Amino acid sequence: MITAPSHVPERLALLSTSAVDPFLTEELLKGEHVHGGIDLAKVVEPLPEDDARWSVEPIRSLVEDAMFEFRADRTRADAWLAPRLHATLRLTRREAADKRLWNHLALSVAPDYVVWRHLPEATANRSNRPVAADRFRGPADRQCFSRLWWAAELFRNGQDYEPVEVACGNQDLIHTVLRMDVIDHRPTAQALVRLLKSGHITTGRELNGLTTAISTAGATLIYDVLAPDEPKDPTRLREWITEANTAPPVARHVLPIGPDEDSVPEESVAALADYFAVLFETAPVRGRRNAD
Repeated sequence: MITAPSHVPERLALLSTSAVDPFLTEELLKGEHVHGGIDLAKVVEPLPEDDARWSVEPIRSLVEDAMFEFRADRTRADAWLAPRLHATLRLTRREAADKRLWNHLALSVAPDYVVWRHLPEATANRSNRPVAADRFRGPADRQCFSRLWWAAELFRNGQDYEPVEVACGNQDLIHTVLRMDVIDHRPTAQALVRLLKSGHITTGRELNGLTTAISTAGATLIYDVLAPDEPKDPTRLREWITEANTAPPVARHVLPIGPDEDSVPEESVAALADYFAVLFETAPVRGRRNAD
């Protein structure tokens, strides 16, 4: 397994997708050899020096702890890392939408983590399969780190990251739901988490069937009317981001605390959870026999 590059930058930067491709070698994608890092540092765009958020050390520390703690079951690292990455890398949504930041994090700062987390297991018929390149520079729902940050952003309930742990503990959920526009509606996200916690939905097939039904119903039903949400106060997020300059490292054994935003109204979550439970009864679940 590869190790970290011999040259890891001290600060995050922006790395264009066109500059990424020459470094995505077969040796890297197969986990055999990592680039040195020096040449890559020549093609990045620096971020402001006076912003503590761009320090690499807290992120390197997190991914190294994740690789050690979850070495026996790497998929479990998602639920642990997502809230802590979000609380460490305090971004606005506009900043998080810039793929260049995630390109740099994956390729310059932690390519060893990307390979460790996403290198396919060898099978009897296929050995030494490479990591998919989009884990380094792909869309938000596929790229190794952006998928975790966005999952934490969309599934946190105000300050509370506990729903993020539940959501990221289900690979089908974060793989499917992050591509749904409706997931930006906070009561929808929390209602899905509630159905997972209650055991109403247990398998990937059930989840895929339900999300299909939710998307279809959403074309004719305005979820904002059925389950209204409170408007966010942008001042609280800005204050939380500013506090990054003095914030201590996130705890490893307890969840961090997110922005001081109001929780989703309980009555809205309950209303949607009940509605989705009814919707699930007729959802197109592959392999399920519906009663006559």
